[in-house]
Amino acid sequence: MVSHRRRARPLAVRLVAALVLVLSTAGSAPDLAAAVWAPSAHGDLTFYGRGYGHGVGMSQYGARGRAIAGQLAPAILAHYYAGTALGQRNPATVVRVLVMTGFAATAAKPATITGRGGAWTIDGIAGTFPKDARLTLAPTNPGATTWNLKVISPTGSVLATATVSKAVIARPASTATYLELSSKTSTANLYRGYLRVRLTTTVMVVNHVGVDLYLRGVVPAEMPSSWPVEALKAQAIAARSYALYRIHPSTGTYDLYDDTRSQVYRGRRAEASATNAAIFATSGRVLLNGTALVNALYHSADGGWTENNEYVFVSSTGSIVAGAVSYLRGSSDRAPDGTSYDAASRYATWSTATYTRAALSSILAKDSRTNVGTLSGIDLSDRGVSGRLIRVVLTGSLGTKTVSGSVFVAAFNAGRPATDPPMRNTLFNTAPIP
Repeated sequence: MVSHRRRARPLAVRLVAALVLVLSTAGSAPDLAAAVWAPSAHGDLTFYGRGYGHGVGMSQYGARGRAIAGQLAPAILAHYYAGTALGQRNPATVVRVLVMTGFAATAAKPATITGRGGAWTIDGIAGTFPKDARLTLAPTNPGATTWNLKVISPTGSVLATATVSKAVIARPASTATYLELSSKTSTANLYRGYLRVRLTTTVMVVNHVGVDLYLRGVVPAEMPSSWPVEALKAQAIAARSYALYRIHPSTGTYDLYDDTRSQVYRGRRAEASATNAAIFATSGRVLLNGTALVNALYHSADGGWTENNEYVFVSSTGSIVAGAVSYLRGSSDRAPDGTSYDAASRYATWSTATYTRAALSSILAKDSRTNVGTLSGIDLSDRGVSGRLIRVVLTGSLGTKTVSGSVFVAAFNAGRPATDPPMRNTLFNTAPIP
């Protein structure tokens, strides 16, 4: 495992006159000594990149490629999280997942939860309610913090009423019961565990569920269930570690989002037999750094090389602000023949459209962070160990600005014509990357 191949070059070395590209081997990162690109000297510009995602930790397509090559999940994880070991945690440990927030319920459009498959209950409300009965919550008056609660049978009769505030908890009464958050504008709204509804002037809903049951809605959303079983096992262990690393049961109202701010979680309807089997086969298994849980970051495709965490999670101007994490070191992700393990990804290599100086200047001018007027140069040489850009220096008629690689990508993607291909990550250059 390579923990640290090459540090970013100092400014004196970065400011060279021509673009140099040294082909990479299976054991070393591409040496992308991209100089200041001058539109007047080099003409139109196309960006060429590799991979998709931040590049830290496990590459999901890389894990797939390694599994196809015969590697087992422990070996796959040992590559991406150097120096870690497998450990065990209770698979029933509860995680709290935010599944809806800011819902502005009204009497005509109440917040609604429906019991599916079996009986269910509400804390503090007498009785057990049948499957397909629904709980509705509407404010007593517009903007009120008190709420009218009703439970309505499948045939429309009222089974219970109350005036409530602060919180309502709906729970399954049997293992056959799931709770549907019917107000959520998504089919990914059926959940194991229980739902805690937080009531202010709007509605927040948090799913409390055991971590291995939670993973049933995560793993197939993050990795296709048709992929090799050892890749699915690696994903299950990484996702379990990621979730448990983030729990704080005695503080706050939730631990995780149900989207890419944490891990994508689509609940009961996302489950698949192959991913359920991978979760069961690795039940409670986690990654440890010593005795501590690992922050098991992962991403789609790494382009043949992962990156040090501190070179990715930088300030908006590219300053190094994060400490180096020992198990999140960049390293080669290529087979002995030099083939990238993520080669099956549609974004293993990618490119943008070709732009004139005027067109690129216009794109970057739409974001105040990258607006330098008419471009005269782009310095693309401050890179991490993988070749990913730490920062980009833009020079133009309005002066010079320095932004992180991710800010440059975000500004470019937001400003480009909608029909043009976007940038996929910060591993890009002005010539194809081998």
